[in-house]
Amino acid sequence: MSGVGTDLLDLSATQAIGEIEAGNLNATELFVFYRDRALEHGRDLERGGLNCFTWIADGVPESAPGPLGGVPLAVKDLFCTRGVPSQSGSRILEGYEPPYTATVVERLQAAGASLLGKTNQDEFAMGSSNENSAYGPVLNPWDRTRVPGGSSGGSAAAVAAGLAPWALGTDTGGSIRQPAALCGIVGLKPTYGSLSRYGMIAFASSLDQAGPLTRDVTDAALLLKHMVGHDPCDATSLEFPHAIELPHAERLDGVRLGVPAELARPGMQFVGGEVEPCVRATFLETLELAKRLGAEVREIELAHAPYALSAYYVLAPAEASSNLARFDGVRYGLRAQGAEDLREMYERTRHDGFGAEVKRRIMLGTYALSAGYYDAYYGRAQQVRTRIAEDFKSAFSEVDFVVTPTSANVAFELGEKTANPWAMYLNDYFTVPMSLAGIPAISIPCGLTAASDGVGPHGGGLPVGFQIAGPAFSENALLAAAHALEQGLAFDGSAARV
Repeated sequence: MSGVGTDLLDLSATQAIGEIEAGNLNATELFVFYRDRALEHGRDLERGGLNCFTWIADGVPESAPGPLGGVPLAVKDLFCTRGVPSQSGSRILEGYEPPYTATVVERLQAAGASLLGKTNQDEFAMGSSNENSAYGPVLNPWDRTRVPGGSSGGSAAAVAAGLAPWALGTDTGGSIRQPAALCGIVGLKPTYGSLSRYGMIAFASSLDQAGPLTRDVTDAALLLKHMVGHDPCDATSLEFPHAIELPHAERLDGVRLGVPAELARPGMQFVGGEVEPCVRATFLETLELAKRLGAEVREIELAHAPYALSAYYVLAPAEASSNLARFDGVRYGLRAQGAEDLREMYERTRHDGFGAEVKRRIMLGTYALSAGYYDAYYGRAQQVRTRIAEDFKSAFSEVDFVVTPTSANVAFELGEKTANPWAMYLNDYFTVPMSLAGIPAISIPCGLTAASDGVGPHGGGLPVGFQIAGPAFSENALLAAAHALEQGLAFDGSAARV
């Protein structure tokens, strides 16, 4: 192998590890290749970059010998990494360098991954477009006039553009799966509790979950394999009941796929909107492919799923208002100067340090938790969450997996939805129910829009995501089904690589 240019870019992370183990590729050579690409294409908007990185390694870090072979890893900005800026996309943490590293990052480094860089994100993971970052928006490599999705948009764009072989993100209500769909890559949200949250700068603690963003399903399985497990530093983490296996399935014989009833109706209309025609057509084509691969497709009922978004935007802001109270200018991060007393210092620090969306959600959450409104809003939302989990449990007694479009739309134009928070929140319509239920879900690219759809560069060519969700701790079966479908789809994401 020559080890330069498209030879390296064509390799998935798993394939690169194989070449390193065979002695055909040097890990340092691979790291330098990706670091140079990240430096050239992943930084400043003014210089034509995608703005998907907030920090890139200066040199080649020493990696521990291990099964990940020294393959470089991009990590979302909200993961604490010792001695490296970990800012969660916010001015209030600008320049903050933690004294410790998040457990999942530490585990991957111990398995041989090398830290390539930290990726841009929506501030404190609050957003669906990566336009809420204090460090500027990330551009979608498929069409630079459009968003990459969020909040893990930097990680998704970096992998899609070939600036990193794989990346870590977090998913609170869809923040791995939705940008994966909009950028044409694979994004996996594992079962809640299967990965440690220690060292993740919190948004909503009962929902936040780390996960991989990768070029293919095998890479996602390999990263997950080295991340799962109980962590004594995180009381909500659990020991995974079985080892994660790399998927090899090529058929779906005997697999039962459930399609929510609202998606079986003409037009695929849902509360607040409808699925774009190009997404609807690609989703239905993927269902037909699943049938040809041996799957059975049937309609199911998720009676309370239409209320998931409303419940989520009570619960998540409520938890955020509590979690973000720690950012007060006293212990770390930004501190406003010139304040005459402690209260003024608090107010000015939070005024200057938080962006508009974060302030909006803090206010929403504080209101929902206030005396006289707790039962009416937060308590009721928790009841809806329980009903949604029960609906999924019932559905999984009839089918193996629930399938939906990952997003009702393809990547939209920068600035298109920033003035309309509700329109922005609707991007999470199909991903939030799984988050509230705590179950695993994966998004795989299932096709591109056609020129006749009138979206994308030159009238077409934007990726569409297909979401598969399973019961808690069904990751091995979920990855196997996703792999079989991926093989049949044969999606080619090379057009996005810069």
